This record gives sequence, C-alpha cells and structure tokens, in this order.
Amino acid sequence: MQKLRFGILTTGNIARQFAEGVMAGSRRADVVAVASRSVQSANAFTQTHRIAKAYGSYDALLDDPAVDAIYNALPNAMHKDWTLKALAAGKHVLCEKPLAMDLQEAREMVEAAKRASRLLAEAFMYRCHPQTLAVIDAIRSGAIGQVKLIRTSFCYHTKKIDGNVRFDQSLGGGALMDIGCYCVDLGRLITGQHPTTIQGTGRLHASGVDIAASGVLTYPSGVTMTFSCAMDTQASNLAQVCGSEGYIDIPVPWKPTPGSASWLLRQMTPPKQDGGKEQGGPVSQTIESEADRPLYALEADAFASAVLDGSASFMPAEDSLSNAVVLD
Repeated sequence: MQKLRFGILTTGNIARQFAEGVMAGSRRADVVAVASRSVQSANAFTQTHRIAKAYGSYDALLDDPAVDAIYNALPNAMHKDWTLKALAAGKHVLCEKPLAMDLQEAREMVEAAKRASRLLAEAFMYRCHPQTLAVIDAIRSGAIGQVKLIRTSFCYHTKKIDGNVRFDQSLGGGALMDIGCYCVDLGRLITGQHPTTIQGTGRLHASGVDIAASGVLTYPSGVTMTFSCAMDTQASNLAQVCGSEGYIDIPVPWKPTPGSASWLLRQMTPPKQDGGKEQGGPVSQTIESEADRPLYALEADAFASAVLDGSASFMPAEDSLSNAVVLD
C-alpha cells in the first residue's frame, strides 16, 4: 500500500508526539525526515525516532523530493510563512493548530493551497479519533434530541514560564490560541455553522498574553456554546453536549487515549436537585470507542487518505476559516 512520506518542521514536544504516533502505528504514512535550525537537534531527533534524514535548515527539508508532505509544528507565528513555502515547493501541509495568527493569514494559506493543488489541513487530531466520530454520529442520529447547549473547558496550570512559547506574544502565545481553539472547533464540528454572536472575556499575564479566556457563542440553529480555557487553572476539561432529550458527557474530549476511550450517553432528565425521584426510567450508557492506533497515527492516516485516495479532509478549509474569525 502506498504511503505518504512526511517531513517534520522543528523538533519540539508536539513534533515528538507526532513522530512517535506515526512511527508506532500509522498504516498510510511514514516520517522520513526532520528539520531543525540546529543540525545537532535534528540528528538527535532522528536517532530517537529512527528517522532516515536530518536537516539543519527548514529550506533543505522543503527541497527534498522524497518528502510528500510537511508536518508544520513550528510556533503559531511561523505557521503562515513556512506553510506558504512548503506549498510553493509542491508539498501537502498538515499544519498544527491554530492554522494562523488571524483570518487574513488563514485565507492566504487556504488560497495558496488551492493554487498549488495541494492539501492543507489544520491538525485538530481529536477529530480523527473513533470517540469523536461516534459522538457526532450519536448527535446526528437524534440520540439526545435537538442540540441546545455545548459546554467545554480546556485548562492546565503550568509553572514553566521562561522560554515557553505560550507566553510569548510575538510567537502567538496565549491560552485561546493554544487550547481554547479546541473548544471553538468543537462548536463548529457539532453545529456545522458559523456563530452569529461572539462574546468573550479573559485575564492577561504580565507577558501580555491571555492566560485565561472564556467565551459564549450562539449559532443560527439556536445552539449556545460556552467555553473556558486557562494556563493557570485546574479543571475537569469535560465536554458536554446537551439536547432536548438527553445529554452526552465526554470526559477526555481533546486527547483521547489509545485503546478504549469512554463517553456517556444520558437519555434522561438531570438528577433532581431537591431530592425527588427521577421520572420515566432514566437511561445512562457508558460507551467505549476503541482506537487501534495512537491518536497522531489516526490523524496522519486520515490526512494521507485525503491526499492519496481523494477522501474528504477531516478538517475542511471552511472550518479553519470559521475558527479564525472566532479567535480574532
């Protein structure tokens, strides 16, 4: 079976996770090269992950004819320039989220991909997991009736500030860009719509980035979504989709584990707050969504299928553009 040959731009943490996932379980993709500004860093990465080629510059990787696609894991502020260069070099691009710093950049990238006849996809890997696909199928089948409310959070507390790109304004840091974008994207995935109103609030860090942000989005169908994200806060990070006939709880929505991921379908009224008994025999199911490959392998395979087989992209360009508007 033909495989898509990836080259990775940079050797940071997310690049490491992608390489480990692909090399451990991908059926349709291989990582054949990696580039860093330091050839020593690139060499160490290739040795750790058993990758054939190391380059001491990003341009050298783009010039390699044996590379079909680029995984752009650079900081947010570098996504546009190196994606445009990769597309101009004839490469398909799987670009880490958020796709761009703003809507204008995102449009430039999408238009460049169209002109080059190459696939560009924003790397929201959670979309490729069987759990996410099963939840969306359940919603669309009417399992919880008409969707009314989506509630999400994505928070963590980091004490590593110095040298952390998330706290660098010039590199596109901040909680909203780093993790809030997942919440925004889930609203788009569930509703298939662009919000009609967007309200937000947040807190700024001394570095100038948003260390916390919360938002309320409303959609043409009447759905309301609330979300919170923060880099100094502990939270459950649960995603909940509430409908007229029940609700769905997703305990680990953003980075489901390999193997079995559990979510709950509750076709019931909520627990009574006054101690009264439930009426009508509530039904609550715990559903296991099995993944036979690591999350990043699933993402690489979905991208490869779109490139090699012409399958629909797991992350359509219009979804990325809609997300960019909300983030702006």
